[in-house]
Amino acid sequence: MGDELEAREAVRDAYQAHYRRLVAALYALTGDHAEAQDLVQEAYARALARPRQFLDVADPEAWLRTVAMNLARTRWRRRRLFDTLVRSGRVARPVESVPGVDPNRVALVAALQQLSQATRETIVLHHLADMSVHEVAEALGVPVGTVKARLSRGRAMLATLLSDADAGDDVQRRRPYLPPAPAERPQEVRDAP
Repeated sequence: MGDELEAREAVRDAYQAHYRRLVAALYALTGDHAEAQDLVQEAYARALARPRQFLDVADPEAWLRTVAMNLARTRWRRRRLFDTLVRSGRVARPVESVPGVDPNRVALVAALQQLSQATRETIVLHHLADMSVHEVAEALGVPVGTVKARLSRGRAMLATLLSDADAGDDVQRRRPYLPPAPAERPQEVRDAP
């Protein structure tokens, strides 16, 4: 019973130490804050289901992140199936609701969603979960060179996507007011030389 209590305490400590970072990383990965919270909470629930095994884990944050990312991948596969059903007309898509958030975050998440899943995972783990290139390579099971290439391509694509989004916003904000054109314009009168 003492081991069980110690294991549950370890899960509680891991929750307090890592929850916010894990949710931030999963939010950037999924683009949905509520889904990110659900994924991280499910990872903690799985840790609580086997607290003694969780106690033996060398890096609790990495374990929780891996479980949450695997859950995200499973949901992504299910969502692809759902999207297929929506396109075929068998199921109607529900209206999405987005809570009020910082416009910069919304732009970043929207840009991240345009990247491939592999590139997005790499960017999120390195830049938002503060993992080194070697840690990302180990977590994703790919060579370090692959991680570096994904980071380079991903940063370039994000820079383009985010600068395009900013340029669009600036055009909207800075566009001067132009009155509507009159129905008929008077003909110009030229002075004779």
